[in-house]
Amino acid sequence: MTKNTMIKRVLQTATLLVLLPLALSSYGQIERYVAGTHYTELANPVNTGDSSKVEVIEAFWYGCSHCFRFEPLIHNWENNKPDDVDFVRFPALWNNLMKIHAQVYYAAEALDAVEVLHEHIFNAINVERNMLQNEGEIAELFAAHGVSQEDFDKTFNSFSVRTKVNQAENRMQDYGIRSTPNMIVNGKYLITTGENVRTQQEMLDVVDFLVEKERQAMGSSGE
Repeated sequence: MTKNTMIKRVLQTATLLVLLPLALSSYGQIERYVAGTHYTELANPVNTGDSSKVEVIEAFWYGCSHCFRFEPLIHNWENNKPDDVDFVRFPALWNNLMKIHAQVYYAAEALDAVEVLHEHIFNAINVERNMLQNEGEIAELFAAHGVSQEDFDKTFNSFSVRTKVNQAENRMQDYGIRSTPNMIVNGKYLITTGENVRTQQEMLDVVDFLVEKERQAMGSSGE
């Protein structure tokens, strides 16, 4: 063996020793969460609101105790999300009461009052046991937190709010939502808790994994 050949082999070995841990680390990250086990790939991806960002949707119901307990986690996650992630709340609905609660959410959104009302709506239903089943109860809650009766009346049954409720109802099938809370990443992936994703925190860990997957596909740095 010549001196040059020996040097070449030494360099090749050194290079492999440097790259092998990186390769194993990358492989481990790829295999950590698997489609069909930890999340579901939607058969038909749904368009997102801003194609320049990675969209993360929380599908929730105000009457869901699991969603109520999820609030502190999702609130913390939202406050610390990267700038290239667009977080969207999505009120799930598959019965009449959920449809009313979706209308409550979109009315609050139209009044630019979600940040004020969101927690109070959850508390009314889950703590105070006021299910907000009719317009009078809902108007009273809105009024207690600064929304005038006039503004409520103009907004709650408005065409724009009704349209958003109907659109949400149509999108339920597109997202494949059958429980709450669920998360949808970039209109492509559905994450739920279950046998393989046991906690709500792990559900957010899968979300972060898929956000990074989408970020790399889009060539975004996340900064």
